[in-house]
Formats: sequence, C-alpha cells, structure tokens
Amino acid sequence: MPHLALTAIGQDRPGIVAALTGVLLEHDLNIEDSQATILRGHFSIVLILAAPDGLERDRLRDELAHAGEEIGLEAIVLQDLDQLDPRVPEPSHVLTVYGVDHPGIVHTTTRTLAAARVDITDLNTRLVEDDGEDPLYALLMEVALPDGASAESLATALQAVGESEGVEITLQELDQER
Repeated sequence: MPHLALTAIGQDRPGIVAALTGVLLEHDLNIEDSQATILRGHFSIVLILAAPDGLERDRLRDELAHAGEEIGLEAIVLQDLDQLDPRVPEPSHVLTVYGVDHPGIVHTTTRTLAAARVDITDLNTRLVEDDGEDPLYALLMEVALPDGASAESLATALQAVGESEGVEITLQELDQER
C-alpha cells in the first residue's frame, strides 16, 4: 500500500481539517499519523496517509488545491513516501529550556543533541511576552537517547549549553506510565 505525506499551512480558521479530510475521504485515503498546531495565528498540519492502489494523484492534488483555495490555505504539499521506517524511536526523556529570548537557543541545544546522536521525537516552542518584561522563550522536547547513552553525560553537555546561552535546561526521564 503506497503512503503519502500531506502538509498544509494557512491563516487559522474553523473548518480547515474538515475540508482537507473530506477530500481525503473521497479518495479512500486513511490517516495513519498526524500532527497539527496553531503557530502565531497560522494553522499547520502534517499527515501520513495510506493510499489505495490506483489512486489518481493528479485529481487528488487538484481537489486539495481547490479545497485549500476555498478555506484560504497558503500552501498544500502532497508527496509520495518511498518507504516508511518501521523503527520509530521511542522517547525516553523530556528536555525543557527556559530563558530570555534570543537567537540561537534552538540551534545550540539541538546541535548538542545531534552530537550525542539523540533523536528528537517531538519539539514545541513558545514565546511568552509580558508588557515591560523581556520575552521568555520556552522549548520543550521529547527525545530518544541512543542505546547505551548516559543521561548524566548528556545532562552535563546540556548544562554547558545552558551556561553559554543563559538559559535553564532540565533533562528528565519520561514517565512511561503517562
């Protein structure tokens, strides 16, 4: 069974998901995985879809484009996925970063994770602004440490990031019960 990825973004408004999934249903596509959020007033969504054999991709693209125009989406991308990797990394830890906002926080933190071969399974950021105060930046990630990796040595490397970036960093084991 072929798989597709659908990505869409546009000014947030009610009905975006209904419009897109209506088109998908008409083409017998099944949503296997998805992630959607609103970022500063823009809605974004990524879907992994199982497609039936014989799917008319051009017709699907046209109908998605039409639905997107009707609801004011700025971009819709549909692409074939060659193969899905059955080895999905299982998150083992939660990483939080808080501090006064400035460029480089995400890059420096994720560069350190990449050097330790840590896989980011989920990433969210928020800018918290309060009148008269410096904006605070909050970064929350679920991560999967590679087999045999030491959470303590990673925490030490991340503490160096915290010092260089002037942020507070916490690495905690993910509660698998929740």
